[in-house]
Amino acid sequence: MGTEDKAENTADKAKGKIKEAAGKTVGNERLEAEGKADQAKSDVKQAGEHIKDAFKH
Repeated sequence: MGTEDKAENTADKAKGKIKEAAGKTVGNERLEAEGKADQAKSDVKQAGEHIKDAFKH
């Protein structure tokens, strides 16, 4: 996984956590769900990068 990919995934996960927290704070279930989805998307991308890295070595 490249440094740029790691940074992007970390940023996506952080953005998701912020959205989720904001949604909980204001009672907006849609925003909270979007935050959780952003975090899941980041996790999937990270897992895919780990798999690619495993096959490179």
